[in-house]
Amino acid sequence: MKSNWKTLAIIALLSSFATLAAYNFLGLNKQDVIFNESAPTPAPTGRLAALTGPQSAPGDFTYAAEATTPAVVHIKTTITRTVRQQQIPDIFRDFFGDEFGRGGNSAPQRQRGQASGSGVIISQDGYIVTNNHVVQGADEVEVILTDKRSFKAKVIGTDPLTDLAVIQVNAKNLPSITLGDSDALKLGEWVLAVGYPLDLESTVTAGIVSAKGRRIGILDQNINQNEAKPEAPVEAFIQTDAAINPGNSGGALVNLRGELVGINSAIASATGYYSGYGFAVPVSLVKKVSADLVKYGNVQRGYLGIIPVELNSLKAQELGSKIGRGIYINEVVAGGASATAGLKKGDVIVKMEGQDVDSDAQMREIIGRRRPGDVIALTVNRNGDMRDFRVELRNRNGGRDIIKKSDNISASNSASSLGSLGADFEELTATDAKRLGVDGGVRVKKIREGKMSETDIEEGFIIVKANGKLVRSVKDLQTALTTTKEGEGLMLIGMYPNSSRMYYYAVPV
Repeated sequence: MKSNWKTLAIIALLSSFATLAAYNFLGLNKQDVIFNESAPTPAPTGRLAALTGPQSAPGDFTYAAEATTPAVVHIKTTITRTVRQQQIPDIFRDFFGDEFGRGGNSAPQRQRGQASGSGVIISQDGYIVTNNHVVQGADEVEVILTDKRSFKAKVIGTDPLTDLAVIQVNAKNLPSITLGDSDALKLGEWVLAVGYPLDLESTVTAGIVSAKGRRIGILDQNINQNEAKPEAPVEAFIQTDAAINPGNSGGALVNLRGELVGINSAIASATGYYSGYGFAVPVSLVKKVSADLVKYGNVQRGYLGIIPVELNSLKAQELGSKIGRGIYINEVVAGGASATAGLKKGDVIVKMEGQDVDSDAQMREIIGRRRPGDVIALTVNRNGDMRDFRVELRNRNGGRDIIKKSDNISASNSASSLGSLGADFEELTATDAKRLGVDGGVRVKKIREGKMSETDIEEGFIIVKANGKLVRSVKDLQTALTTTKEGEGLMLIGMYPNSSRMYYYAVPV
């Protein structure tokens, strides 16, 4: 991950205690997942020294630490990357012609590396929630429990837009965490972070809730710009000053009752190590995303069908709004959920589900907990008058049906194929092509997580051939990719703007 003054490195997750309630839903292939959820008990108030109660009630950090650590696991992954070696097999020249390899670059080879993070057991039958970035692109996933037992895990589903993933191990009667209520968290409330930082054994740190509903922009890199309808990430992090470091990713943020309130996901740091603040996905979102991943294989997202603008005094003046806080509706999508419900451009959403709403992050988090077909209550300020609406959320295609993973793939095949490369592309202008001495080409504008990040290709690389065919447009590149057989790899030839050499790369597909 690239660094600046708030470089974001990745972190931690869950915990358990309190009255148990079964949250049972039917999963994919008729699998059941059982969440332990806390009873709706009031959060402890007052100073830490005043936290007393009946026998076995949490009264200090030790209770939460002892209740939580057995359910937080160490995750080790093996990842294969593509690197260049010094010799080019003749088979490539036979296929692509004698010019292949003359640029001085070498044929890519695959090398294996390892990484580690944390995860939280959410059901006794082996479902574990972690961060997407912990398991993304992994060839093998190993889970190590606090009692030193080790299991191979399979990835059930991932969601880059919330940085969450669910994996499963083949085991029964595992210690699972109790899911708490992140909505009930108060600023200044004590929380613990539990995980495996810096490849250490299970580690517990303490801090307070510093802020809620925080957007930091770390997940923007996961937006697939090549999709016809790119989706926005859902960021409404819990900010805390509990010390977390690389390796805490996917670990638990818990309250003093030992209940999971968040999955630690990022830190704000100039060095990549703890500098004071960490960020966790709230458990309210974790419940919904993990349930969808187990049941459907992907996340079911509902859409309001608006273009929102978060208001402040300056924005309100610019837009001519009579109020300075809330979500201004800058555009209503024709035929969408909001248009059907009667919302209009210029309306300002001030409440959702009875909660005051004044930030885009908060709005997206509330909607992110719901599925297509769910009805959400809105209070809107329209020219000074308060009006209530009930909006039935739609799926990304404008319907109310659940979109299963297979449907998603087939509906966006051409977009997702380029998207799988994990890069944004732009066609060369005629001026740039003439300056570089080529007839045309496609520039790699930005590299994100994906197949291209596994190679040595750098941003700015100009593709002029793919699989031996000339590339003059993004459509040419798309055609080359869709005609590449699985396992063969996409062979790219091109140049960098400040070099006359030709470079050769193999991209796994």
